[in-house]
Amino acid sequence: MVVHFPLKALTLALSAAVLLTACDNNEEAQTKAPAEQSAGEAVVDAVENDNANQAGADNGVDGTAVAKHYADLAYATYQDATKTAEALNEATDALISEPTEANLTAAKQAWLDARVAYQQSEVFRFGNAVVDDWEGQLNAWPLDEGMIDYVAADDYQHEMGNEGANANIIANTSINVGGETLDVSELTPKLLADLNEAGGSEANVATGYHAVEFLLWGQDMNGYSAGSGERPVTDFAKNDDCTNGNCERRAEYLDAATDLLVTDLQWMAEQWAEDKSDNYRAELLAMPSEEVLQKMLFGMGSLSLGELAGERMKVALEANSYEDEHDCFSDNTHNSHFYNAKGIQNVYLGEYQPADGAAITGPSLSDLVAQSNPELDQQLRTELESTMEAVQAMKDAAEAEENPMAFDMMIAPDNQEGHDIINAAISSLVAQTGSIEKVAGELGIASLEPDDAGHAF
Repeated sequence: MVVHFPLKALTLALSAAVLLTACDNNEEAQTKAPAEQSAGEAVVDAVENDNANQAGADNGVDGTAVAKHYADLAYATYQDATKTAEALNEATDALISEPTEANLTAAKQAWLDARVAYQQSEVFRFGNAVVDDWEGQLNAWPLDEGMIDYVAADDYQHEMGNEGANANIIANTSINVGGETLDVSELTPKLLADLNEAGGSEANVATGYHAVEFLLWGQDMNGYSAGSGERPVTDFAKNDDCTNGNCERRAEYLDAATDLLVTDLQWMAEQWAEDKSDNYRAELLAMPSEEVLQKMLFGMGSLSLGELAGERMKVALEANSYEDEHDCFSDNTHNSHFYNAKGIQNVYLGEYQPADGAAITGPSLSDLVAQSNPELDQQLRTELESTMEAVQAMKDAAEAEENPMAFDMMIAPDNQEGHDIINAAISSLVAQTGSIEKVAGELGIASLEPDDAGHAF
C-alpha cells in the first residue's frame, strides 16, 4: 500500500532578502499538482508571449522536445535510484547473513550512495502528483524512531502526544497505537507500509530511507557535537552474541524495509519508461507542452523555496533542532541538501550524471529561454551555480579533514559560522526561485506560484 503523507497547501511569500524569524512547523512542504490548480494558474498568455514551442523554434528546440527530455531525465534518475537501492539491498542482505563490522560499514556506504540519485529525483515530486502521492513511503521525515526499535529515553525527542512514539515494533509481536491493537508478528513489506502514520501521526514512519538509516546507524545521541549514530553490529548478531535483544526481528525488519524500497523505486522508474501506453510518462507527454513546462518550473521552484530553503534548512536553523535535520542518524544531511540543489539545476540544464555511465543531456528549459531572453537565461544559470557553490560550502565544512562541521553542529545556537553557511544557501535558493518565476513568465506561464510551505523569506 502506498502511503501518502498529507501536507499543507500554502501560497508564495517571497521578498528580496532572507530574514529568519519565528519558527514555522516542521511538516514537509505540500505540492499542488498543476492538474489540480485553477485554469488561470497555468494559462498561456498568447498576446504577450509566443507559445513554448515557438520560443525555441529558431534552433530546433521546442517545448515538445524539452518535455520529452524531462521525462528522459526522470527515467534515468529513477533508474539510477533503483540500481543504488538494489545495491543497498544486497549489502544489507550480506550484513544480515554475516553480521561483521566490514559488512555493516559496507551497508552504510551503500545507503549513502543510494541517497545521491534519490535526492536528485525529488525535483520531479513537486508538480507530478504520481510522485507526490508515492514519495512519503520512501522519504518521510522526521520520524519517531522509538516506534521501530529501542531508544535511549534520555536522548529521545519525539512528537508530543504520539502514542506510537515508543511502540518498538521490533521488540513486540503486537502494538497498541491510538487505541487499536495491531498484529506485527510477521514483518513483511506490506505490514510496514500499512504501519505508516499509525494512530494518525505523521511521525510514525515505518518505511523508507530514514527507517533503514536508523536501523543501520541507530540513534544519534551526540546533540550539537561531532558524531553520528553508533549502532553496534552485534545488534544483528545471532544467538548469544546479540546485543539489545530481538536481533533476529531487527534483521527481518531491515530485510523487509529494503525489499520495499527497491519495489517502490522499480515501480516509479516504470512510470517514466518509454514505449508504454499506460504509464505516467504517456499521460504527461499527451498534455500540451506548456503544461509540462509548468510542472517542470513548479517542481524547481517548490523544491528550491518551500522544501529545501524552508522545511529542510530554515526550520532546523530557527529551532536549533537536530531532530529536524534531514538525514539525522547518519549526519549525511549536507549531501542530501547538495543533491536536492543539483536536481533543480539538472532540470533547467537538461542534464543528469548517472552513478556509472555517460552524462545524459538534451533539449532544456535553458535552451528554450535563451532563444527569447538570453539575459534571463544567463541570470538563472548564474543563480543556480551560486546555489551549488553555497551547498558545496556546506558539504566542504561537513567533510573537512580537520574540525568537520556537520549540519547538526551548524544549527547549534552559538555557531555563527554554521548559521552563516546555512543562511547563504537559503539566500541563494530564494534568489533562484524569483528567477524561476521570471522564466515561467517568459514562457507564457502567467501564474507559477511555487509552494513556500508557509515560510516568509
